Amino acid sequence: MAIAWWQILLLTVLAFWMIIDQITVGILCNYPLLIGFVAGIIVGDIKTGLVVGATLQLMVLGVGTYGGASMPDFMTGAIIGTAYAVITSKGINFAIGLAVPVGLLMVQLDVLARFINTFFLHRIDRFIKQGDSKKVARNVVYGVFPWGLSRAIPVFIMLIVGNHFVKMIVNSMPEWLTTGLSTAGGILPVVGIAILLRFLPTKRFISYFLIGFVAAAY
Repeated sequence: MAIAWWQILLLTVLAFWMIIDQITVGILCNYPLLIGFVAGIIVGDIKTGLVVGATLQLMVLGVGTYGGASMPDFMTGAIIGTAYAVITSKGINFAIGLAVPVGLLMVQLDVLARFINTFFLHRIDRFIKQGDSKKVARNVVYGVFPWGLSRAIPVFIMLIVGNHFVKMIVNSMPEWLTTGLSTAGGILPVVGIAILLRFLPTKRFISYFLIGFVAAAY
């Protein structure tokens, strides 16, 4: 199915806002699960949004963008994965397989946003020396836009293109490629858990791990 123009607009606004939220107040900061949930509400498929977001959440547990480091933006991946799952009807694993490369692509755009913001930072330094607090505050606000647009523009383009052409592209994909993406999507939760276990005192809490595994399997 195609998504409506107002859904594309809302998802674009969500992409703009979420990165600002991540670097400021942190309401949904670094939680693909919550972003997927909101995206699911927008596209009318909450279950898909939750599953895509939860799977991507496993990839960022315990990971933070501290000290100016850029990390894969799986929140943007959650938006695109949820939307494409609805557009293509190819299933959740396929959508997750697409969401991961999107999250990795955002690393480059994150670096670009940081680079552009150095322009405003130098202006702020100059206005601080001049004692002009109004211009300092104004340039701090200006610095929000490179961050927001670094996510909003790619999401908008992907959704506009997706709304018209994704079905045609997906239908023309060879079976080995779509199967590979679906398989990768199924493997990612395991990879996320494995990464998490490397940084946890697993031996100390092995009993809880086994109980959780049995409960989840049941």
